[in-house]
Amino acid sequence: MNNLKKRKIIDRFFHGLVFCTTSFALIVLFILLFDIFKDGTKWLSLDFFTNFTSRFIEKAGIKAAITGSIWVIFVTIIFSFPIGVGTALYLEEYSDDKSLLTRIIKLNISNLAGVPSIVFGILGLGIFVNTLGFGRSILSGGLTLTLLILPIIIVSAQEAIKSVPKELRYGAYALGITKWQVIKGVVLPYSLPGILTGSILAIARALGETAPLIMIGAVTFIAFTPESIFDKFTTLPMQIYNWSTMPQAEFHDLAAGGIIVLLILLLGANAISIILRNKYQSRIKG
Repeated sequence: MNNLKKRKIIDRFFHGLVFCTTSFALIVLFILLFDIFKDGTKWLSLDFFTNFTSRFIEKAGIKAAITGSIWVIFVTIIFSFPIGVGTALYLEEYSDDKSLLTRIIKLNISNLAGVPSIVFGILGLGIFVNTLGFGRSILSGGLTLTLLILPIIIVSAQEAIKSVPKELRYGAYALGITKWQVIKGVVLPYSLPGILTGSILAIARALGETAPLIMIGAVTFIAFTPESIFDKFTTLPMQIYNWSTMPQAEFHDLAAGGIIVLLILLLGANAISIILRNKYQSRIKG
């Protein structure tokens, strides 16, 4: 009986501890968001979205940053999604799980998902900027972010593929169809919600990255919109970082406005992932 009371006391203590820590984190988050919205909403106007950055506060905007972010994310999606999903399909459907090489590859991919983003920036600087000669361009930025999110896409796609019931595979094989037809007609449609969710969340992470782009030399002041993947660029997180380092308080308010826009984009990406997941899950159940 005493042991039962002791366990109940310990259970209540940890329940209260978790509740308090969660509440504290939410309160801090609310205070930060309140401060950001208080300072940044007054700068959200049409000019803020259509003007280039400027040393004159009233003329500064995020046009180049938004355009650069779109270019970089577009390049990142083109390279990361097919490579990530293809790698996951190979590891789960074609490779030998008992092979030492396969186990080493899977282990290293999982470990790479936890590597600090600055490391990928150094890698991008060495390979794409210097060795391959792409320079400090959109292509270098997109490929660097591709390296950053590839492990996340691969791992999430692997888990989605693993969730496909074996009975569906066996039933398809019983009909006499080939392995690729099983993958195309059974595995991919069933695992698509999980693949899309993981991929979109990974791309949302890339959208908010700054450190790798600083390492490859992304420009913080640009008064033009890029026209090709070989042009110099800036992104919204880079622009926010630049404004936050300015001594004038008004630039800090501009940075808060940029943070609001970035938050909206990230929340939008998360919402899209949820909508797509629910849409395809309902199709599967139907």
